[in-house]
Amino acid sequence: MSAIQPSSAGEKTFLGHPRGLFVLFFAEMWERFSYYGMRALLIFYLVKHWLYSDGDASLIYGAYTALVYITPVIGGYLADRYLGQRKSVVFGAILLTIGHGLMAVEGEGGQGSAAINVFWLALSFIIVGTGFLKANISVIVGQLYARTDRRRDPAYTIFYMGINLGAALGALIAGWLGQTYGWSYGFGAAGVGMALGLVVFVLGKPLLLGRGEAPDPARLARPVAGVPFEWLLYAGSLVGIVVVWFLIQHQSLVGGILGAAGAALVLYVLFTAVFKLPPHDRDRIIAAIYLILGSILFWALFEQAGSSLNLFTDRSVDRHIFGWEVPASMFQSINSIYIVAFGPVFAWLWTLLGKRGLEPSAPAKFGLGVIQLGAGFLVLVAGAAAAGAGQLTPVVFIFLIYLLHTTGELCLSPVGLSAMNRLSPANMASLIMGMWFFASATGNFAAGLIAAATGAEGADGADPREVVMGVYSTVGWTAIVVGVVMLVIAPLIGRLMHLETLRDDQVGLAGQGELAGPDAAGTGLRSETRS
Repeated sequence: MSAIQPSSAGEKTFLGHPRGLFVLFFAEMWERFSYYGMRALLIFYLVKHWLYSDGDASLIYGAYTALVYITPVIGGYLADRYLGQRKSVVFGAILLTIGHGLMAVEGEGGQGSAAINVFWLALSFIIVGTGFLKANISVIVGQLYARTDRRRDPAYTIFYMGINLGAALGALIAGWLGQTYGWSYGFGAAGVGMALGLVVFVLGKPLLLGRGEAPDPARLARPVAGVPFEWLLYAGSLVGIVVVWFLIQHQSLVGGILGAAGAALVLYVLFTAVFKLPPHDRDRIIAAIYLILGSILFWALFEQAGSSLNLFTDRSVDRHIFGWEVPASMFQSINSIYIVAFGPVFAWLWTLLGKRGLEPSAPAKFGLGVIQLGAGFLVLVAGAAAAGAGQLTPVVFIFLIYLLHTTGELCLSPVGLSAMNRLSPANMASLIMGMWFFASATGNFAAGLIAAATGAEGADGADPREVVMGVYSTVGWTAIVVGVVMLVIAPLIGRLMHLETLRDDQVGLAGQGELAGPDAAGTGLRSETRS
């Protein structure tokens, strides 16, 4: 990885942050526009256009989203060792633009259509492209700041708002176009958004101040069998697209790969931590792995939004608002709109509590997030029960479940992004960030299995809505119990983070002597450490 240097005192800023943060904000915003615009339509595309059953569509959806989040492990490794984060992001954006363009090819529909092979190829380009882009653009955010800089958590929250602004616009625009005018219009809009993200990132390169460059440019240029090594890496990635094309059509293999690769990855990181790192860095890695494992349950339940909850909204919810029956895919924007609205509130809240020495530690925030996630499912179950058998669930309960899931997400996801970057040694930053997304991959695959369980198939004639609500009641109570346990053990995990000894080379503790001294937001030097 290229050397990471803290922000200098004379650096030009915007709203108190390096200007490069806002390049990353807008590039990621357009990338998320494309991804979530497509995601809002995908389960309906599988069920209504390719004519898959609910269960099969959910498994395909789960395998796709799992692969989207597992490939950043490979992309992060290649960036750390060879390409650097910036080149990885550019290459990933090119693959994503191609993939989203291919999604606009509909064909005549049905699983016997030849066009379904173009669909599989489109998903493969998107999966591999996301692997190069997703983890690495998040790492560049961290490289703009010193590890102890008090602006880090607010910076990741600002970045997370960019993610969700794009996601909201994508679900609203692509979802409306796709369900109103045709699939190709919705997916085509997603492709345009991805192209815009690529343009923003390329034009904004000077504002990144050299962050994310290749660790050894001469090695990339050195020929291997007459071909520059860099181009061999790109060629290998195209071979990877073929592999993913096969895997996405054989979803059962994805689960096995996740299990084997996950075990190998955890063992490798633990081996490195135990035998190659000093004690405090070792403990931080262990704490990071705990947070990563805890996030798996969260994403397994949270990601019902794009599959089972999306189908439930389409079939069992009264979607009339001011006389207009809103397309179900557009409700996928609610979570992102809430995050844009409440993201600044949470950033302010953590800063305020940090000044007063009351901010929860990162592990405690994770527990709070899981509890709110479970409560959201239970609220929807109660709303469906109150509506009565055979009646549509009032739309207000969809807004409520997304509200609780969003507040839970704000307690976990931006905090997790920041914690991964802070707890990682510099030479493992992209790998640990890749592990964070690997956990999302595992959670997304599990989400597909849970969503498949909510399908009407195999329910022995039971009311499909009752099947869904039965599953949601079970997972809701499970999440609340797990969240309470996480709160209980949060102080132990907080001590493993050793933030009281975290230092940057030749840099003092940012924020110390300012904003309430050692309890300033971003340093967290108190008896119970924080993210």
